[in-house]
Amino acid sequence: MSPRYEVIIYWSAEDEAFIAEVPELPGCAADGATRGEALAAVETVVAEWIETARELGRPIPEPRGRLAFA
Repeated sequence: MSPRYEVIIYWSAEDEAFIAEVPELPGCAADGATRGEALAAVETVVAEWIETARELGRPIPEPRGRLAFA
């Protein structure tokens, strides 16, 4: 099973797209025309982020669960 990181999804009027960010993985974000597309895209980016970190010998943060509170 792949690690589970918090994903924040929001609408960007500037980009005219939904943005999905993973706060625990610096620079890890993706976009899509719908929330579902943004989420699917960021899941791919998370896997690539982790793969690249492993190849470069960089630490991979453990998922911390829910980070933000409403």
